[in-house]
Amino acid sequence: MPEKVKVLVVGLGNMGASHASAYHRNPGFEIVGLMSRTIKSKAVPDELKGYPLYEDYDEALKVAKPDAVSINSWPNSHAEFAIKAMNAGAHVFMEKPIATNIADAEAVVKLAREKNKKLVLGYILRVHPSWMKFIELGKTLGKPLVMRLNLNQQSSGPAWTWHKNLIDSLIPIVDCGVHYVDVMCQLTGAKPVRVHGIGASLWEEADKPNYGHLHVTFDDGSVGWYEAGWGPMMSEVAYFVKDVVGPKGAVSIVPNPKQTKENLSDSADIDQHTKTDAIRYHHAEVDADKNFAREDEIMTMTDEPGHQDLCDREQAFFLKAIQEDIDLGESMDAAVNSLRIVLAAEQSINEKRVIELD
Repeated sequence: MPEKVKVLVVGLGNMGASHASAYHRNPGFEIVGLMSRTIKSKAVPDELKGYPLYEDYDEALKVAKPDAVSINSWPNSHAEFAIKAMNAGAHVFMEKPIATNIADAEAVVKLAREKNKKLVLGYILRVHPSWMKFIELGKTLGKPLVMRLNLNQQSSGPAWTWHKNLIDSLIPIVDCGVHYVDVMCQLTGAKPVRVHGIGASLWEEADKPNYGHLHVTFDDGSVGWYEAGWGPMMSEVAYFVKDVVGPKGAVSIVPNPKQTKENLSDSADIDQHTKTDAIRYHHAEVDADKNFAREDEIMTMTDEPGHQDLCDREQAFFLKAIQEDIDLGESMDAAVNSLRIVLAAEQSINEKRVIELD
């Protein structure tokens, strides 16, 4: 049996707590510390009580001596924490995005390669069976593709504070957009060449635009748009649109039936954005009478993981990457590429012009 991988968990918010739970229950990991700037003054989930607590990152690295660091802090700390972890000899799991600018993102990837350290990014849709099937089917539709994706969230209760704090680091189309432009890049296998973004400030409490829309054009003629908005004013009409159209048909992800939750809007429920009910596969072929030759296929996803299940899968892959020395070059480059696209969209909003990508 290989030795357990000693892991330091940084950040214990929504994602950090889920990843920590995954490490706690995975026999291949041993948690050697939990770190956040205020962790000693806040409640720790019952299953995580008893682990060493740190409020200083440098001290945690020095004392805990981890083999791996799980970075789940605010985005503006990701690159700094990752570089310090790798320089201390640790592998890194990092929640998206990899950084808040391209220079830092490229520096993180460069160091991972130089130090031969595993760098796994929290692109949760890459371990989701429904999204993997969605991409597989989307690749059968021919070229060019038209991709339509959104993630609008109505902020109330805990989500109000969570979204407000996130906007202090990154606007919604950047923070969440990396997931969905990564899906576009996987679907097309093409190079993004042009990005246009629009945005609006609807939330007085937020310093940055809380709504945005990006358009991206690829060198194979494919096009895609992504829309994201956070705030108590956001509509819950059409907050979940996930589909791709090609010459041969269309593939769409259908969300779960709505469930009423006290004081929590459906769009703010994190499971609503990962779980699916079914995939609809539409075929464009018509017969001699110009009627559709085939009925739409409805694929019910029987292996449908929840949010915690997906985090468990991510950490199982992280462990496998370390133990089996898996080459992560493609996924690291993809993380930089998706960040480049969404940051170009933000630049487009700020400069009110289309951005041509190199």
